[in-house]
Amino acid sequence: MIEMYHVHMSYGIGSPALLDITLRIEKAEFVFITGPSGAGKTSLLRLAFLAERCDAGQILLFGQNVARIKKSAIPAFRRKIGVVFQDFKLLPHLTVKENVAIGLEVLGKSRREIAQKTKHVLRLVDLEHKANSYPQKISGGEQQRVAIARAIINDPPILLADEPTGNLDPRLSLEIYDLLKEVNVRGVTVVVATHDLGWAGQTQKRIVELENGRIVSEG
Repeated sequence: MIEMYHVHMSYGIGSPALLDITLRIEKAEFVFITGPSGAGKTSLLRLAFLAERCDAGQILLFGQNVARIKKSAIPAFRRKIGVVFQDFKLLPHLTVKENVAIGLEVLGKSRREIAQKTKHVLRLVDLEHKANSYPQKISGGEQQRVAIARAIINDPPILLADEPTGNLDPRLSLEIYDLLKEVNVRGVTVVVATHDLGWAGQTQKRIVELENGRIVSEG
């Protein structure tokens, strides 16, 4: 599903972000990418989402080498990948259901399909009752669930989450993790970047630990 072979990436001369990364993530797998701030977690996800290009190595998504694909081909790959950001990136002038539906609107889906899928995914994240609320009127945990709903509404086979619980307390963090597990059970490959090794270590999921841009352990 996601394969990286001897991948190197930098943000300029003398600023390496990833060094010789070789990693394979299988279909429907749940993987934590852990490590301290600056370890390369976000950079790895940005490569997987085609937001950045590597300097060397190969990256395969769905079996196709994307390390050097044309920019015009990137949107087609991104439609297969849902992304959840730490800062939610919700649009404050849109309601919860409008924030969730926006991805389908961009794809030109019919009003009926948009309404049906939006209702379904809001039910999945237990936010049907907040459909007409605005982001600033709901809690941080609810905002993160809206962000997850928006990321999965198009049924992507891959979901990437960058520090999805970084701004939440332990109880809400557990709720978000349970929701991501539920998404994973539905057959979605889930990759979560987190600095909280203790939180990830309480699970029985695979953990890939980064340090200074390198993979230092897997388990």
